Amino acid sequence: MTTTIEPAVVTEPGVYDAMPIDVYHGDPVPAGSLSSTGARRLLAPSCPAQFKWDRDNPQPPKREFDIGHAAHQIVLGEGPEIVVTEYDDWRTKAAREERDAIRYDGGVPLLVSEGEQVQAMADAIRQHPTAGRLFAADAGTAEQSLFWTDPRNGVWRRARPDWMPHRGDGRLIVVDYKTCRAADPAALAKAVYDHGYHQQAAWYLDGVKALDLHGDQEPAFIFVFQTKTAPYLVHLVELDHPTLTLGAARNRRALDIYAECTATDTWPGFNDQITYLPLPPWAEKRDQEEYL
Repeated sequence: MTTTIEPAVVTEPGVYDAMPIDVYHGDPVPAGSLSSTGARRLLAPSCPAQFKWDRDNPQPPKREFDIGHAAHQIVLGEGPEIVVTEYDDWRTKAAREERDAIRYDGGVPLLVSEGEQVQAMADAIRQHPTAGRLFAADAGTAEQSLFWTDPRNGVWRRARPDWMPHRGDGRLIVVDYKTCRAADPAALAKAVYDHGYHQQAAWYLDGVKALDLHGDQEPAFIFVFQTKTAPYLVHLVELDHPTLTLGAARNRRALDIYAECTATDTWPGFNDQITYLPLPPWAEKRDQEEYL
């Protein structure tokens, strides 16, 4: 099912093509729904109490995310308005006032150098032999909104893939674009674990399968990582089966926690007792090495 209107309320599972980002993040499901980001915030090192606080107290955009948001908008063709100002820094009062006004209107303010940076990043993506084809304007659709229910406990789930290719006879490849500081395999493996990207991939694949978007072949989820410094290296990554299995298991725990917390309206923190806390396993070895 595909809906092309802009619904304020979602009551039926499906793919919604024209849903504004603020409607999606505001959660248009009357009973409430869980996103991949929310699922990750329910689990350690976070907890249900932190998840509920974050959900009930949405924070304004952070400056450190501006480059990533701007790069997404240029590469995907969807997202907040990008406004490149005439300023080289934000030190003057006039620069800060214009920056704040742009952000108040929902845009992303950039300095001159930052505008050049994100354009160079987008150019590097387009010139990449694989990423360029994946993100070709006529090859797919950016930021569709997926809504479905979990068969185990009835929890509504939602996802907003960066890029979904047009349906065809081949394997469905869901694409997610992420900026990063380093794109070597070791750095990316750490980023996947630290940020729970394996949960995100497993979550989005669940949505594709639940809505029967993948046809007869197993769908794939590809991350397109790109560094934010020249030469804006691009690295395409598909997570292996054990990694996706681990992500899916964490998602399952998060869904069960969310169902229980919602049913009881109880959102616990870490515990109600004193924790007997040892140092990390590597601490003793490091301490010994310092005195050899």
